Amino acid sequence: MSIADGEARMRDRTDKATAERLEKDVAAVKNDIAALTDQITDALNTFANATGKQARRGYKQARDNRDNMDSTLDDFSERGSAMMGAAQDAYGSIEETLEDAITQRPLATVGIALGIGFLVGIAWRR
Repeated sequence: MSIADGEARMRDRTDKATAERLEKDVAAVKNDIAALTDQITDALNTFANATGKQARRGYKQARDNRDNMDSTLDDFSERGSAMMGAAQDAYGSIEETLEDAITQRPLATVGIALGIGFLVGIAWRR
């Protein structure tokens, strides 16, 4: 019985040592997984913050571009209106000047019209 008892005790000690090593290994793996999870969480938070900043920057830039475009379009509209007004004023002025010239000098007007027609005819042939 002493040999059998010795073997049993040896098995118990071996099993206890193996179980303790296994428990230590499992604890180490748990700690490693926890550390890895923390690192992944930190990386994801950093990525999310960077992405959020980039999105805010893109939105601000788009809003600024929209404001600049609105300003540019308003400026073009004002300039176009001013040019249209100036063209209408010039047309009215030229019309009045031609009307006065025709009524005051009808023969000179006919001569100028013939000269312009002649020049247009020559240019047309080329």
